[in-house]
Amino acid sequence: MEDSHHIIQMPRVKLGSQGLEVSRLGFGCSGLSGYYNQPLSHEAGCSVIKEAFRNGITFFDTSDIYGENHDNEILLSKALRELPRAKVQLATKFGIKALEGGKFAVMGTPEYVRQCCEASLKRLEIDFIDLYYQHRVDATVPIEDTMGELKKLVEEGKIKYIGLSEASADTVRRAHKVHPITAVQVEYSLWTRDIEEDIIPVCRELGIGIVACSPLGRGFFGGKAVVEALPDNTQLPSFPRFTGENLEKNKQLYDRLAKLAAKKNCTPPQLALEWLIHQEDNIVPIPGTTKVKNLHNNLGALSVKLTEEDLKEISDAVPIDEVAGEKEPDVRQQFSRVFTNTPEKS
Repeated sequence: MEDSHHIIQMPRVKLGSQGLEVSRLGFGCSGLSGYYNQPLSHEAGCSVIKEAFRNGITFFDTSDIYGENHDNEILLSKALRELPRAKVQLATKFGIKALEGGKFAVMGTPEYVRQCCEASLKRLEIDFIDLYYQHRVDATVPIEDTMGELKKLVEEGKIKYIGLSEASADTVRRAHKVHPITAVQVEYSLWTRDIEEDIIPVCRELGIGIVACSPLGRGFFGGKAVVEALPDNTQLPSFPRFTGENLEKNKQLYDRLAKLAAKKNCTPPQLALEWLIHQEDNIVPIPGTTKVKNLHNNLGALSVKLTEEDLKEISDAVPIDEVAGEKEPDVRQQFSRVFTNTPEKS
C-alpha cells in the first residue's frame, strides 16, 4: 500500500454535478497495453500508474477493449492492489466488442451491459466501478434501454456514476432523463474541437463533466512524429494527420505552439493541456504515457498560468481549418460512430 506521506497533493475538481470528485488531471491507461507504442510489461505499467498516484493523480481510465484479452484492466487490477482503493477513482467502459479478423461491433443491449460490468468487476478485482461509460453508442438500441440497465447497476451498488463516450448531444439529453450522466468522454484537444458547438453547451446546461481523451492529439503536441520518431509497432501511421503531406502541414502548427511555449517558459504539451483545462471548469484531460519523464512533464501543466490573451493566442496558433487530415483512419470508422444517435424508444 502506498505510503501517504510521500503523496503530492493535486488540485481536485468536481466532475459533473452528481458528487464525483477527481484529480485535476487524470491518467489514460490504454497506451500501457500498446496501440500507440509497444505494450509495457505489467510490472512496468504498474510502476507508471503508481508514480502517477504518488504525484497526485487519482483518476484512472481504462476499458474492457484496451489491450489483447482485456490486458489493460488486468494490468490496472495489479496496480490497484498496491494503492488505497478509497482514494482512487476508477473509470472503465463497455460497448465495443472484438470480433474475429480484427473487426469490432458496438453493443448496447441491457444483457450485454450487465455481462460486461460483471466481467470488469471480476478482472479489476473490485466491488464497484466509480465511473462506468458506454464506450460507443449502439445505433440499433434505444439509449433508454442501455441506460435502464446502467441505472439498475447503480442501484445495486456495482457502479457509482454513469458516463457516455462519443455520444451525440441528443443522446446525452435522452440518457440524462433516465439517470443523471456524470461525464461525457470525448476526444478534445487543440486540433480536435468539434465538441465546442453542441456537446459542451449541453454538458454545461445539464451539469455534466467532460473527460478529454487524446488531449495531446495522440502525442502530436508532445512531439510525436515532429521532434521524435514514431515508435515501432505503433498504429499512428494509419491516422491521416500523421502521414505524408498532412504531417508536413501539421508540423507548422506544432512549431507555432512550441514558440508560444518557449515564451511562457513551458513545454508544448504543458501549454496544450493547460489550454484545455482553461476551456471549462469541469474538463478533466486524461493524457496517457508509457514514460515517467513524460508523466512529470504533463504534470507541469498545472503550474502554467494563462491569461485570456494567452488562450486566444494559443487557439489562433492552431486554427481548426488549418489542421490537415481526418482525425481517425477509415478502419476505425466501423466502431467510431462518433456523436451517434439511437432509435427512439417505442
